[in-house]
Amino acid sequence: MQSTISFEQSDGDPGSGNIQRDWPTQCQLLTTRPGRATGRAATYVDRILRGEKPGDLPVQFPTKFEMVVNLKTAKALGLTVPQSILLRADEVIE
Repeated sequence: MQSTISFEQSDGDPGSGNIQRDWPTQCQLLTTRPGRATGRAATYVDRILRGEKPGDLPVQFPTKFEMVVNLKTAKALGLTVPQSILLRADEVIE
């Protein structure tokens, strides 16, 4: 599950929606996203190529989530992001 709070430049209202990897640089205030799933897809492909049925493979959920804070958007909205949130963020866009 991915969630966002974004600042839509067209009308100036905060909004929400699904994200892509580079979206936090495009006016989103705060984004949480699953951590990178490095190697997960390759493991599934390997198991399928070795004969396992895709339907028999377990569903894997992210175990780590990343938080990105965009200070440019906060400034445009006239908001101050608390230091406690900045310290927890995995990435801060200034």
